[in-house]
Amino acid sequence: MKTLRLLLGDQLNEAHSWFSQINPEVTYVMMELGQELTYTTHHIQKVVGFFLAMRDFSQRLRSKGHNFIYISLDDHNNSQDLCLNLNQLIAKGGYQNFEYQLPDEHRLDQQLIQFCNSLTIASKAYDTQHFLSTREELNQHFKGKKTFIMESFYRMMRKRHNVLMDHETPVGGQWNYDAENRKKLPKNVYVPNPFLFDNDASEILALLKNRNVKTIGSIKNNALLWPINREQGLQLFEVFLNTFLPHFGDFQDAMTEEHWSLFHSRISFALNIKLISPKEVIDRVENLYRSNSDQVPLSSAEGFIRQILGWREFMRGIYWKFMPEYASMNFFNHQRKLPSWFWTGNTKMKCLSHSIGQSLDYAYAHHIQRLMITGNFTLLAGINPNEVDQWYLGIYIDAIEWVEITNTRGMSQFADGGIVATKPYISSANYINKMGHYCTKCHYNQALKTGPKACPFNSLYWNFIDANREHLANNPRMSMMYKVWDKNSVESKNQILEQADLYLKQIEEL
Repeated sequence: MKTLRLLLGDQLNEAHSWFSQINPEVTYVMMELGQELTYTTHHIQKVVGFFLAMRDFSQRLRSKGHNFIYISLDDHNNSQDLCLNLNQLIAKGGYQNFEYQLPDEHRLDQQLIQFCNSLTIASKAYDTQHFLSTREELNQHFKGKKTFIMESFYRMMRKRHNVLMDHETPVGGQWNYDAENRKKLPKNVYVPNPFLFDNDASEILALLKNRNVKTIGSIKNNALLWPINREQGLQLFEVFLNTFLPHFGDFQDAMTEEHWSLFHSRISFALNIKLISPKEVIDRVENLYRSNSDQVPLSSAEGFIRQILGWREFMRGIYWKFMPEYASMNFFNHQRKLPSWFWTGNTKMKCLSHSIGQSLDYAYAHHIQRLMITGNFTLLAGINPNEVDQWYLGIYIDAIEWVEITNTRGMSQFADGGIVATKPYISSANYINKMGHYCTKCHYNQALKTGPKACPFNSLYWNFIDANREHLANNPRMSMMYKVWDKNSVESKNQILEQADLYLKQIEEL
């Protein structure tokens, strides 16, 4: 039966069973689409990364003998719409069957369901054979329960997949070594330079310029530093294992101006477009720990595995459990607009100027920069989570909605009211100073709550606490903060709240 199979830009899994044999009756199609460039404004490196990886993947399948149609952005037959292109191909090619792999994004999932319902030929959806849990597994695990605790899901996944287990007992006697993953980077710790690629992006950049594609951020020397095929993804991961993993656990929450990627793996882009699989990276880390525990501490191995087997799978389950309603949740009813300096990094707050500037330069910031710098500020400042979502979805090369929106609207902004996180992830300048080096070079003084040099995080923090008492006072993890706040005199409270009000009114000048 003559079959057309669709591959999306984040479905570059060479190990998929589809490709186990060559079938002359099967043709694969991949498309560069205007619809995917306009649902948010993407970082230039993100667009280049996807297009280079897609083109490389199509060439590899062709070289192996598979029939392949690749529709470039400037193809004169490209309608820039997924379904219109598919209809044209099916009509022209006389296909009797249409198949696709389940999308990871709800909007594409719905688009393809509606498309298949309109077809007069047979259609079928397949699993991507990438994740370690199904879309429905989280919901099944928490059936009948009111709360969704990642740690519970993580332990179930550890047992099911026999990861870092000694029979029924976790290796080392405890499940989670997060308490050992929170060290500030000492000045005497050597941090190797990050391993970067030099993928020629000139052709894609010319294409985007000719098509007037709006992007954000920059790319240096017409070269993409991110992996665009499986070999490069594995090469980047091997460098992480051999060079960075031993210190990853200690310093995964640390922040510094000096090293933009510290000891992080930076494999999330390769993972999210499926060049490499979560199972193979988990297995590799566990095997390395078990064979070389003197060099790879358990806190590093478990800390890395928890991000993949725990958070990544958990967030995907949350996404499919609560979408599409999740995308409109706004627990605090925040409505303020995102400051314009989020697109430039031009703010006097050193932690924000560096984290945003780094994001614009590299399409990357590690999880604490995203959570406790940019995310912390937008939550304290009452920014509309719709605007926060759009910024995160566009600026990071690894941002695909299923993983971005749950981390942003859920964990970072607490806009879901506590589905993902048990409390808002907020802090004053004290945490930022404790975990990073930003405060020593800042225009503001991290120790001051009021006055022209007072760090905005301090007054905004207490203003948030005060404004959301109705929402948070009964949260057991927040009650201590209310006790601390209530010990202040009325005069002191008013001064702090007035300072916060001034900063919010002058938010563009901070």
